Amino acid sequence: MQEVLNHVEEIPENEALEIEKEKNPEDFLPKGYVIFEKIFGDLNKDGLEDCALIIKGTNKSKIVKDESRGELDRNRRGIIVLLNKNNGYELVTKNYECFSSENEEGGNYFAPELVVEIIKGKLFIHYAHGRYGYWRYMFRLQNSDFELIGYDSSSNNGPTILRETSINFLTRKKIVSENTNPDIDNENEIFEKTESKISKTKLLKLSEIVDFDEIEVSED
Repeated sequence: MQEVLNHVEEIPENEALEIEKEKNPEDFLPKGYVIFEKIFGDLNKDGLEDCALIIKGTNKSKIVKDESRGELDRNRRGIIVLLNKNNGYELVTKNYECFSSENEEGGNYFAPELVVEIIKGKLFIHYAHGRYGYWRYMFRLQNSDFELIGYDSSSNNGPTILRETSINFLTRKKIVSENTNPDIDNENEIFEKTESKISKTKLLKLSEIVDFDEIEVSED
């Protein structure tokens, strides 16, 4: 997705809010969870390495036995986003169960792989689905949370790209590139690009997402 969003004025934080602070990222881990992954990067352009924790539940009742795959931990995962304040970390937002387990069923193929990244001050939630493509959500720090400002997806058939979609929720602009020559054995991909406007919509907050698997991206 093109970086055309930096001209938008950042919204100041409400100084009257009570802010939770701790010395180390691990200090924010809630009871009954373990750290699944740590991601570092600058989220507010102050030159300091901020942190996103991917956490996972430890409920024993969510551990199941699969006939072909053996014992599987189906506990859901969540995210905690922290800002580095030099002498400690400050909680920005949290959502303890918005991601499914890494051990979900994938049908005839493996389940999409969750990849969380911090790039150029933005938080990316990326789902990689191998030969079938990917979809990616872009969040930015504003309004005391991380709000969804962009979405990208690619629908593939092996090495062949069938359709690419890019949505900017700030400008309400949608770009779709459709492969008009999708024969998997044909290396000459020909794309037809269309641009349109989506209806104005309230920006989705990271803290309010119940399940990323159930998000319906508005493309109208």
